[in-house]
Amino acid sequence: MTRLTISQDDITTLSVDVIVNAANSSLLGGGGVDGAIHRAAGPALLEECKTLGGCKTGEAKLTRGYGVRAPFILHTVGPIWSEHSPEEADRLLFNCYFNCLRICMKEELQVIAFPNISTGIYGYPKPRAAKLCIETVRDFCKNHPEIQEVIFCCFDPENKNLYEETLGMQV
Repeated sequence: MTRLTISQDDITTLSVDVIVNAANSSLLGGGGVDGAIHRAAGPALLEECKTLGGCKTGEAKLTRGYGVRAPFILHTVGPIWSEHSPEEADRLLFNCYFNCLRICMKEELQVIAFPNISTGIYGYPKPRAAKLCIETVRDFCKNHPEIQEVIFCCFDPENKNLYEETLGMQV
């Protein structure tokens, strides 16, 4: 059975198989967690990302980890809340988590850390994102026990508390 845990950490310092980057569609770095991952990984990450041709919202692409502790980084592009209907934004955010988990299965990556995708500058409502994220990951992992652990890596106490409350409500 997959273990779901919540932490408040710098995702670039976690010793896991893969960390997820809440990237923009260019994959060439940006603000928030994307900028932090690119800074920690170093210039070789940017060079690899330049070869990927960007990434569409809801999709995911895998690179090496370079200067972060994890050997791999999954880059996924979350929806910008104001650009979609709530239902479409939910579908796209679901796809971010689902596609990352699907790639983990294919690549036999067993311990994954997710940041809070789309809840920063992209404006996705944090409670709605937490509920969708936890439901999506829990449902996927029920059918794929090969994934040993999923860490919801929160940047701030607000998100950590929200994820703890949401996970507690869904037990």
